Amino acid sequence: MTINEIQDEIIEEFSGFDDWMDKYQLLIDLGNEQDPLDDKYKTEQNLIDGCQSRVWLQADLIDGKLLFTAESDALIVKGIVALLIRVLSGHTPQEILDADLYFIEEIGLKEHLSPTRSNGLLAMVKQMRMYALAFSQKK
Repeated sequence: MTINEIQDEIIEEFSGFDDWMDKYQLLIDLGNEQDPLDDKYKTEQNLIDGCQSRVWLQADLIDGKLLFTAESDALIVKGIVALLIRVLSGHTPQEILDADLYFIEEIGLKEHLSPTRSNGLLAMVKQMRMYALAFSQKK
């Protein structure tokens, strides 16, 4: 599946809910379904700057594709990072760098997050793109 196909799937899932409390619940459920991050990756180096809650992000390049794993100590943030992983993980660094993450706007995430959570979301996206950039330079 392409990044855009995955984004369209997420937009479809969220469009089934009119109430933002239901959308928050969906985010929390997504976060809870995510596998926990191995403790060896919960390091200072993997902590994302700019997030109010603690978010650890691990990236590995396997067979030319970036695989992300992450965890947060906040339920909604865990759901947000789960969405980002779903969209970006398993793609090449170049695909990640070229991606327009329109689903964030489309599902209304940006406008329904507090300013600090919104900054955290941007910090997570930026960090994932930085990993993609770093791995694309290693070729």
